[in-house]
Amino acid sequence: MPPAEVRGRCLCGRVSYAIQGHLGIFQYCHCSRCRKFTGSAFAANLLVAPDDFRWLGGEEFVNRYALPEAKHFATAFCRHCGSALPWLAQSGKAVVVPAGSLEADPAIRPVQNVFWSSRAAWYVEPNTLPAYEELPPKRR
Repeated sequence: MPPAEVRGRCLCGRVSYAIQGHLGIFQYCHCSRCRKFTGSAFAANLLVAPDDFRWLGGEEFVNRYALPEAKHFATAFCRHCGSALPWLAQSGKAVVVPAGSLEADPAIRPVQNVFWSSRAAWYVEPNTLPAYEELPPKRR
């Protein structure tokens, strides 16, 4: 039985896609390129076979940026809202899916941190910080 389809979309909803399965890799990438693109401490990405990925709508709103000197890295984003979107790795062997753009649980969990030595100097393990269900109470 094939894995269940999981859909994703950008923030404004103009772009949507579906994945059917994955390559067994869900990772956090701490490289400086991923940090710059996400504006965060790391990128959370699933790797999907190109045959297991399809655009459902709005592909005309997807922009791609590939660094000429990069072996694997590229980015894709909605040109209307700027949301990170899936992109075909420069090798052509995998589609990199930003996990935050998924609409449902992909039934896989992160298995590794990559480019750990490049992590941000300010990075702190999230589970060591206080956690709030919503915004924290105002400080007085």
